[in-house]
Amino acid sequence: MSFIGNLIWLIFGGLIIALEYFVCSLLLIVTIIGIPFGLQTLKLGVLALWPFGSEARYEPQASGCLSTFMNVLWLIFGGFIIALTHVFWGIVLAITIIGIPFARQHFKLAGVALTPFGRTIV
Repeated sequence: MSFIGNLIWLIFGGLIIALEYFVCSLLLIVTIIGIPFGLQTLKLGVLALWPFGSEARYEPQASGCLSTFMNVLWLIFGGFIIALTHVFWGIVLAITIIGIPFARQHFKLAGVALTPFGRTIV
């Protein structure tokens, strides 16, 4: 079931979302100061590419001051806007009954987009 969900997800917009994350990741990694943020957008791109059957877990060893500081910077400089777009599309998809599984994936992406530092994709 997750394979079919991922295939439908990719056809109807998931591939575009993942490509946007990968391009932004590449642009951030090109700059020296943006490398940590580029790695987080890469993480979001991987999750956006194959969201069904994947989950984001907190890393127990990454709960430090640096992770919290980077999450605050991330939230201020774009993470909040990214999360709002995922919440918007999640609400739009949740209106229809057939879109509820895809809305859940957007809500999962919104949670990761708020605080990506200290998380791992499993």
